[in-house]
Amino acid sequence: METFLEFLREVLKGIVRAVSAHIFKRTVLEKEKTTLRRHKQKGGSQKKI
Repeated sequence: METFLEFLREVLKGIVRAVSAHIFKRTVLEKEKTTLRRHKQKGGSQKKI
């Protein structure tokens, strides 16, 4: 019974670690990328003067 609880505890640790890494990556690392991107040019016909 103890080995099963230890196994379950390790599985939960792995899940929590993976979820926290995903959240960290999404919130911290992807925000840095958005500041470096350029705005897309608008398509369609534009008048030239």
